[in-house]
Amino acid sequence: MSPREASSSGGSRRRGGGIRDWLTPARATVLVIALLAIIFIFENTRQVKIRLLIPEVTMPLYLALLAMFAVGVLCGGYFFRRRVR
Repeated sequence: MSPREASSSGGSRRRGGGIRDWLTPARATVLVIALLAIIFIFENTRQVKIRLLIPEVTMPLYLALLAMFAVGVLCGGYFFRRRVR
């Protein structure tokens, strides 16, 4: 058996992933920021006029903020996802 075969066949078992393995400090920070953003969004409920190029729409501010939050999450997920090789 070659060293390459020996290293690839043994020791590849992963331990059970608990919350401690999943929740890193970076992920906890992102979750706190996302939670604060959602609280901020739902605290702003007044009506606002939004203009996108030509049409003007009146809607609650929280819907506009929530839509922009969703766009940001989608863009961030697209640009910063890890590629599987």
